[in-house]
Amino acid sequence: MNNYKQSNGRVCGQTGRWLNAIRFFLLAAVFVFHGSVSGQSKKELERKKEQLRQDIEYTNTLLSQTKKNKSASLSQLIALNQKISYRSELISTINTELTVVDNEIGHVSTHIDSLNSRLEGLKKQYADMLYYAYKNQGNYSRLAFIFSSESFHQAYKRLQYLRQLSEYRLRQRDMIVQVQDSLSGKKRVLQNVKSDKSKLLTAQVRQKRDLSKEKKEQVNVLNNLTVKEKKLRADLREKQRKEQLLANRIEDIIRKEIEAARTAAKKKAASSGSANVSNKKIERINSPNATSVLASTPEAIKLSNDFESNKGRLPWPVEQGIISSSFGRHSHPVWRDVVVNNNGVDINSKKGSKARAIFDGKVLRVIMVVDKYAILVQHGEYFTLYSNLQEVFVKAGDKVITKQPLGLVQTNEEEGKTEVHLEIWRGSNKMDPEGWLAAKR
Repeated sequence: MNNYKQSNGRVCGQTGRWLNAIRFFLLAAVFVFHGSVSGQSKKELERKKEQLRQDIEYTNTLLSQTKKNKSASLSQLIALNQKISYRSELISTINTELTVVDNEIGHVSTHIDSLNSRLEGLKKQYADMLYYAYKNQGNYSRLAFIFSSESFHQAYKRLQYLRQLSEYRLRQRDMIVQVQDSLSGKKRVLQNVKSDKSKLLTAQVRQKRDLSKEKKEQVNVLNNLTVKEKKLRADLREKQRKEQLLANRIEDIIRKEIEAARTAAKKKAASSGSANVSNKKIERINSPNATSVLASTPEAIKLSNDFESNKGRLPWPVEQGIISSSFGRHSHPVWRDVVVNNNGVDINSKKGSKARAIFDGKVLRVIMVVDKYAILVQHGEYFTLYSNLQEVFVKAGDKVITKQPLGLVQTNEEEGKTEVHLEIWRGSNKMDPEGWLAAKR
């Protein structure tokens, strides 16, 4: 009898510990698995890959326009360079995703091993429990165990114990089934992840092959451009001369606007308040860095604040395009001895593209530089310039709204290039437009 009690006592005593351990293990496994998959990161990588594929496709469209001209052009090289850059970034993104997938495979494999180990443990424990029950069943029946009780209370307790033991066996069996189901699910997940990895490796090989072809094409274009180097350098100097003319005119216009606003503010300050307060106002207005004088009305202040608060979210000046030349001083894409100084950004787009306002404002000037138009729009103390336009749709004094078409971007028929130039100024200070425009999604 004591042997029976000890055997079943050991089995019953382990019941709570087994159940708690199993529940904890399953919950921990599910939690760790979901945390390790990095689902959000994978989604971000997928979005980035899709955007890069769209950029590459659009660059192909631009290249097809430049290739209509049989001879190699600088625009063709710039578009090709951008395409190679997109392709390289796409390969890098695929490599990152492969790392994520490898980590996921490692995590899932670890969970499968743990589940297998746990399942073996559960099966052994369950087999031991059945063995003990079977071994003692021959010597003492359930009824004998109950009726050998010293009191009714003890008999009731033994009956409860036997019922709980029976229920535990069923729960133990169900737990084994659950672990087996979980194990099957993890194996399916592992199979799917390995399939994803196989697809990524195939895509990686294809992208590397395309990149190799594009780099060969890049070398051919560079060699062809070298033959025309003298003419191209002359064209570049002429372009830089025109850009400097426009920059001088813009600086002159903005300087005059600031001076006019400063004069008006001085008159207003002088005609209101005490002499001491007015002198302080005038001193502040005369400060060379006081561009806020351009936002002297509630409407202009709100416009300036709204423009500034939308930094990094402003729409592009064309519906679709790629940046062909960045802001500031940088080396020329072909001749490293030539330094390009860009007051804004150049954006390559499709033929027939229209330049559009990147924010609400007022057209300050429509400027003609040789054979091209430029439009200067004021947004309180900020200004935006859109140049290299073949045709304009607005005039000075017009109020414009965000994304309103301003003019038709000029197409260089010789090169097959359609490029708009965008500048952003805060007072007389030039800003980098790339930091203000919305990132591609």
